[in-house]
Amino acid sequence: MKPNVSNVIAAVVASAVALTGFGLLHAYENAKSKKDDVLKIGFIFDGDASTAYTANFMLAVDQLSSVYGDRIEVVEKYHVPYDAVDVAITDLVDSECDMIVTNSYGYGAATKKKAETYPQIQFCSATCDNANTEPLLQNYHTFMGEIYQGRYVCGVMAGKKLASMIASGEIMPEEAVIGYVAAYPVAEVISGYTAFLLGVRSQCPSAVMRVRYTNTWTSYAIEKSTAETLIQEGCRLIAQHSDTIGPALACENADLPYQVFHVGYNRDMTEVAPTVSLISTRIDWFPYLSSAVSALLDQDSIESTVAGSVFGNDVAGGFAEGWVSMFQLNSAVMPEGSELLLDTTINTLKTNNVEVFSGNYIGINPEDENDTYDLNTPYQENSVSSAPTFRYVIRDIITVEE
Repeated sequence: MKPNVSNVIAAVVASAVALTGFGLLHAYENAKSKKDDVLKIGFIFDGDASTAYTANFMLAVDQLSSVYGDRIEVVEKYHVPYDAVDVAITDLVDSECDMIVTNSYGYGAATKKKAETYPQIQFCSATCDNANTEPLLQNYHTFMGEIYQGRYVCGVMAGKKLASMIASGEIMPEEAVIGYVAAYPVAEVISGYTAFLLGVRSQCPSAVMRVRYTNTWTSYAIEKSTAETLIQEGCRLIAQHSDTIGPALACENADLPYQVFHVGYNRDMTEVAPTVSLISTRIDWFPYLSSAVSALLDQDSIESTVAGSVFGNDVAGGFAEGWVSMFQLNSAVMPEGSELLLDTTINTLKTNNVEVFSGNYIGINPEDENDTYDLNTPYQENSVSSAPTFRYVIRDIITVEE
């Protein structure tokens, strides 16, 4: 049960005096004043509806407007460069936003500095990892879905497909080579493609992966070209942690005597690659954002309201909390039994009955070859933060191409 309003205000007053000398109190008094007024929320995006990642985030914003109606007002800013986010935040502050949400890791450092300047406003940074580092700010929050779960499920489906191709004689076991179009060599991306490959190998033990980095999130041309290179190198399935439809189209339009299959991210890629795209996954941002809005309207703290794993001012959630979801499986190109396997795999993740980052593998930190991890001791992703921390490239089965 939630404490009553008088208890919440009393606790906030005590902590405000001790921690910020009225800055925190100001923030909650501001939220209280909005209880019977309109809560104004500013969103800052690094793209727009043409990029899958931002389009997916915008779905949650649309849901907020639908659920809360005239209790909230939404202001959105698109294509904000990382080095210009402080200007965008200042504009939202000047327009009297009560809550400001940024959608990309690249905004994190500047957003936290602005939160320190404006303690009366709640700031929420998606995919960031700095809420619990100094300075600790009661009005700065981070959040992210446990997307490794969705990528593992995608991998299981891809492995099912590759195994069926081997069984039918379409490919030899050693030809089960996956190409991965990866944005940057950071933990979020490494964690994702590792979870994907381990899911593949649960069904197709001979599978290996070739990774190529694009060093961009949103370049259609580079992503498509990178996928085409991987296809030319013999990859029979392409997956991606990048934001455009480029890799999907590279697979759909590959001029080869055989099909190259595809697994996507943040949107249903069967819309653009109907004959080769198997499945996609996404983070559902609505559960967190809805809870955060509800907390401010009800004068609660965000972290006491959101359903998920709470780490200070940071929250994570997976399938069990509704933070990760799958797009529809393309049954037209998947083998028999795939739907049941899909449902079973999701249920095992919901109930914590599978160790994703485990097996007879050694991972090596690409930034420090002396830093290794033996996956015979399972690695618990998202055990200390919402941002992924697994950053080890698995020896022998993953090759990073330059």
